[in-house]
Amino acid sequence: MIALTVFNHAGGAGKTSLTLNMGHELAVSGQRVLLIDLDPQASLTGWMGISGVAQEDTVFATAVDGLPLPTPFKAHSLDVIPSHMVLALAEGQMMGRVGAQAHLREALDAFEARYDVVLIDSPPSLGQLSILGALAADQMIVPVPTRQKGLDALPGLQVAMTQYRKVRPDLAVALYVPTFYDARRVHDREVLAELQAHLSPLAAPVPQREAVWLDSTMQGAPVGIYAPNSPVHDDVRRVTADLAAVIGLPYHQGAA
Repeated sequence: MIALTVFNHAGGAGKTSLTLNMGHELAVSGQRVLLIDLDPQASLTGWMGISGVAQEDTVFATAVDGLPLPTPFKAHSLDVIPSHMVLALAEGQMMGRVGAQAHLREALDAFEARYDVVLIDSPPSLGQLSILGALAADQMIVPVPTRQKGLDALPGLQVAMTQYRKVRPDLAVALYVPTFYDARRVHDREVLAELQAHLSPLAAPVPQREAVWLDSTMQGAPVGIYAPNSPVHDDVRRVTADLAAVIGLPYHQGAA
């Protein structure tokens, strides 16, 4: 089992989109996939069409008290541990518990034989829940918008990684993913060139095609279900193939 945390402390980078859609692609390709929503905004949970979530369905008790993870929900060929806004309260309680930041990694040991891949959707912050997700990861996936804000976030990302490696010296970035790319814009092309010059391994950019992404969110389904023959699904397959290649997972883009 490999645990991958999708992380960027800046909001609007595409973390949830990548977590859900790469997870779904790997699942339909034959991998046993668990998604964990660590964001109290619960965007991943909502996008999966999951409702009626209570505190005990989330990682709250795991994060605060080190209890086992709850039974996952099932949606779209995936197992999902959902989130709820109450999870925000875990931040303060974790600060008073020695070793709390390692609780999720410890709890995932019990799932070792059940899953091939765990994808963790981290909140857009540098708080306790983000640390929880980072320290649970074998490797990180870092989406970076091809905008000035993407470049501006890089120093903060490097500082965060330096801090995490004080606890997990082997923690590495599996893949940087340029997101919201529009090749018609000179600025996007310039930012992409900067990313290509300084970040590795770097995926092919994910183009900005907002309509399908937004509509699939409204429908509560991954792009591969909502628009399986669309250019957006091709984008999802391509970035999933990039990820699978760097972490050594089998993935067949034609799988259905």
